[in-house]
Amino acid sequence: MEEYQIAGVSMVLIEGAEISRTDCFGSLEIGSTRRVEQASIFNACSISKFFTSMLVMTLSEQGILHIDEDVSKHLSTRIVPAKFSNEFITLRHLLCHQSGIEDPSNGFGELNPLWGEPAMKELLEGVTPYCSSLVEAKVEPGREFCYSDAGYCMIQLVIENVLGKSFQEVIREYLFQPLRLNDSTYDLPSIRTQFSCGHMKANKLVEGKYPIYPYPAASGLWTTPTDVAQLVMELMFALKGKGNLLSSFAAQEMIKPQGGKEWAGLGVFLDPGCEKIEISSLGWGVGFQCMMVANPYEETGLVIMTNTDTGVHQMKGLIGEVYRAIFQNSR
Repeated sequence: MEEYQIAGVSMVLIEGAEISRTDCFGSLEIGSTRRVEQASIFNACSISKFFTSMLVMTLSEQGILHIDEDVSKHLSTRIVPAKFSNEFITLRHLLCHQSGIEDPSNGFGELNPLWGEPAMKELLEGVTPYCSSLVEAKVEPGREFCYSDAGYCMIQLVIENVLGKSFQEVIREYLFQPLRLNDSTYDLPSIRTQFSCGHMKANKLVEGKYPIYPYPAASGLWTTPTDVAQLVMELMFALKGKGNLLSSFAAQEMIKPQGGKEWAGLGVFLDPGCEKIEISSLGWGVGFQCMMVANPYEETGLVIMTNTDTGVHQMKGLIGEVYRAIFQNSR
């Protein structure tokens, strides 16, 4: 932590589809007496997409959503230009970043109090400062991989339109409550004793201390490594037909290559170099970096969350060192 100038770290190790170890080090806020504890809550950034994918698959299991139907039937926003008139975008395309949608440059930044929180419909129509252009397919859906926050905002709008509730209400009802993910939230309370501040290198607090991404489905989640691990273990149980939310078939769909891209699952990434499937989800935002990685069939996993943006990819910093010490040395 000293070498990489990281303020605080929280980790969970999964073995045998159980949490076998937790470790917490450092400070939630440099200059304060608040220390990182097991219940400390971090900004998950894009690990939010793993939660969203599990929600979509849960709703699909219950017949509320269908991952291979045209999402435009649930939207009033035009997303497939006329030149692709014979094609349509599905939730599967959106979950695996193969919808043909590209994020506009300099879009999808953190919440600006002067702008307020964007409505998803207005965001996708390109009429908010967070996204200045219409969100639509730039290439034929299903043809290319292009990582997209906008795609997950579209998933959020579909969910909200189908169920007539906010995304936050839906995920609490269908995911957080059944799995007792009591430390996962999209809303920061006024008293934030459990919540970590964000930091840059050299122990510098980020502006505003608590950076917020106003795109819940894409990057808005605040959670603990323990809650992330619980969701990973639900996937492991489901693969054996013992899941609370997913069938074995749905779990297998999530972790198999999509669209001919061997590294792309549904809401997770795959490591094609492993003998057995390894999945991962990375989060990197203002003041925070984190990673979830698991071998679901071997029932092992690691969740590590830090409250410092080191300026280098996770695998080139402390997170990568911990991963290599635990996973690569055990192969």
